Amino acid sequence: MNEKKRKNQTLELIKNRRTIRAYDPKPLSQEDVDTIIQGAMRAPTAGNLMMYSIIQVSDQELKNKLVKTCDNQPLIAKAPLVLLFLADVQRWWDYFKVSKVGEKCKEIGKEFQTPQESDLLLACCDALIAAQNSVITAEALSIGSCYIGDIMENYEIHREMFNLPKWVFPITMLCYGVPKGDKYKIPLTTRFPKNYIQFTNQYSRLSENDFKDMLKNDPRKMIVKEAENMGQQLYLGKLGAEFTVEMRRSVKVALREWLKKD
Repeated sequence: MNEKKRKNQTLELIKNRRTIRAYDPKPLSQEDVDTIIQGAMRAPTAGNLMMYSIIQVSDQELKNKLVKTCDNQPLIAKAPLVLLFLADVQRWWDYFKVSKVGEKCKEIGKEFQTPQESDLLLACCDALIAAQNSVITAEALSIGSCYIGDIMENYEIHREMFNLPKWVFPITMLCYGVPKGDKYKIPLTTRFPKNYIQFTNQYSRLSENDFKDMLKNDPRKMIVKEAENMGQQLYLGKLGAEFTVEMRRSVKVALREWLKKD
């Protein structure tokens, strides 16, 4: 296979990727699972530190509980493969303790700091890049996937469920499985025009007319009875909804725990 054709196959995978929420109940082979995880682990990572961990959730009781704690999504219980992606700097700070980094810093007059907000954001980037690499790997195996961002809700419950230490945060979760039926019958979701997403050299804020043009071909319909326009619909139905309020609360709790001095 020549290089140009190989590149085109990759582009086709990316362009035609759909979120898959209904799966063939047949388990994935261990080879496929290993390939998906290895794909995740080949993702770019800051400083090659790999500031993430992955938990394969195979226990059915845990999956059933996640349905409820992640905003009532039944697909989690039915997915043949569920992977939890964790922003993880605990591993490195545990190693720093073993390596007596604190003592060395004191010896040379340098402040030793515990993880800060920037470390969390960097670890979240690492984990999310790995997660997306796993998605493309799965697509190459004809395996569909669905992101579950609601794992950021109910921090206290999820922390206990998965025995998460202080400097580990569940940033996303993915369900995988062979699509049930023909995935190409699922319409591709629309994307905004490029000129409203990609700018050159500096950020550009949008005008009212820009928003009208950006959203003119958006197929979303009113789902919130109080909404009079799409802006109200999107806020009330998504960013002002109860699950978002819980996610905001949960992340604040996680941040306080992350920054708390022992």
